[in-house]
Amino acid sequence: MKSSIHPQDYRLVVFSDEQAGFAFLTKSSAPTTETIKWEDGNEYPLIKVHISSASHPFFTGEEKIIDTEGRVDRFKARAKAAEDRRSALAAKAKKANAKKAAKAE
Repeated sequence: MKSSIHPQDYRLVVFSDEQAGFAFLTKSSAPTTETIKWEDGNEYPLIKVHISSASHPFFTGEEKIIDTEGRVDRFKARAKAAEDRRSALAAKAKKANAKKAAKAE
C-alpha cells in the first residue's frame, strides 16, 4: 500500500444543507474559505451541500425533486417535444393512409 497518499490535515468542519435547514459538525480535509459560528460558540470552516440526510428522499420517505441545474425541466421539455412529434407523425401517416384509401376507391 502506498504511504503518504491520504490527507493528514483533518479538522472540524460544518456541513450545511441550507434547503433543509440542517447542519452537522464533523472532521474533514475538504478545502473551503467560508466560516460559520457553531452552536458551541466557536467558528468553524463551512461547506454547503445540496442534499443531505435531512433532504434526501431515501431518508425522508417523501418524493421531491431537487433540481439545481434545470435538468428535470429540460428532460420534461424533451419528452413533451418527442410526444408532440410522435403525434404529428401519426396524424400525418393517418392522413396519407386516408388519401391512399380514397384514391384506391
